[in-house]
Amino acid sequence: MRYTVLAALLLASGGAWANMAAQAQRSHVAGIDLITDRTTVKDVVVIVGVLPAGDAMADPANIAIPTLTGMMLDRGTESLDKFAISAQLENVGAEITFSVATQSLEVRAKCLKKDLALVLGLIASELRKPALAPEEFDKAKQQFIGALQGSLQNTESRAEEAFGRAIFPEGHPNRPHPVADFLSAANIATLDEVKAFHAKYYGPAHMTLVLVGDVPVAEAQAEVAKDFAGWSGGQDYIRPAQPAAPHGPREVPVVLNDKPSVSVILGQPTGLRYRDPGALALRVGTAVLGRGFTGRLMGSVRDKEGLTYNISAGLAEDSIADGSWDISASFAPELLNKGVAATRRELDKWWRDGVTDTELTEHKQGIIGSYLVSLSTTGGVAGAIVTALQRGYDLNWLDQYPDAVNALTRDEVNTAIKTHIDPKAMVLVEAGSVAAAGH
Repeated sequence: MRYTVLAALLLASGGAWANMAAQAQRSHVAGIDLITDRTTVKDVVVIVGVLPAGDAMADPANIAIPTLTGMMLDRGTESLDKFAISAQLENVGAEITFSVATQSLEVRAKCLKKDLALVLGLIASELRKPALAPEEFDKAKQQFIGALQGSLQNTESRAEEAFGRAIFPEGHPNRPHPVADFLSAANIATLDEVKAFHAKYYGPAHMTLVLVGDVPVAEAQAEVAKDFAGWSGGQDYIRPAQPAAPHGPREVPVVLNDKPSVSVILGQPTGLRYRDPGALALRVGTAVLGRGFTGRLMGSVRDKEGLTYNISAGLAEDSIADGSWDISASFAPELLNKGVAATRRELDKWWRDGVTDTELTEHKQGIIGSYLVSLSTTGGVAGAIVTALQRGYDLNWLDQYPDAVNALTRDEVNTAIKTHIDPKAMVLVEAGSVAAAGH
């Protein structure tokens, strides 16, 4: 089969993919779920860590606090200011970044093997003992406010916000906060609120730390044990008691004047997490509809009819909680009505008739091939490990995934489409100069 040939080529070229579960070591160190994966890459180590401290954990009193807390981590520790940290990293060519997502704080780092102890020590200090200096907090607030103000006029981000709020109910972790509410919250956020959030949510409980590359396993475990010794606390991810469900068709215009294009999202909640029965089959079937240039949407709405430069379909935000299914596209205002009509036509046909055996075979090969290529880098392997664990799998899934995709039948895929997707119950969001198109 095509994917086995590709895997062999990757192995021959020194790629990272090869019996990943067998070569990775998983241990519980200083309360952290630590995975070390020594690959054939020489001298370089990639680090990816996640812990539950995302926007979904915000207190309703101030929704900006999780992001502001994450922004404070690289602005100095109790023992080093941000300039000293930057100098240490620059001197060895290493890097550390933090970012806040829906449910997770994520740390990513890259360094040479010889500098691993230094970088792990800095990560531990930044997570455990950030300086949280008032002057740096004021700078972080202004930076965050500036970014929010910019996103107010971004059609894509406003469409995503409106779509998420339309399909996910109050209290669901995937329901986004309005940008305007973030702005108000950021303006009144206090450093004491950041300190309280850090104390409550930052800790080793439910934290995952992955090291991939030329990892000295025993030394890395000992370093993590030393650097994180005595750290405690942390909270679990938020998992809704009930999954979100479609509430019938709805149109949501987001008027942003004088925009050259309209961002469109058409979709629904799936009620599925990634590892739920039928979810993988739905994902593969959705690839036939809208995965890149080989998907039906690109072939028809873009290539044949010339209505857009970009259109795709996919599932999202389903690793920890139930997620969403959507088609996203961008249309010129004067082509909006034709574009939406063409999109709905292809959606209805896909839902009604399903996928063909030929389409399924080709897209399974493409999905598996892309997966294996992603594992040819240390960063790709580290990301795949973190994602698999967040989805509730063990490390064996990394090796089992290609076979799971390849084993899917046309009946399973088409059944998943009919079971979990309802074109008549979808939300349509249009963000941009929608008034120019008569909306």
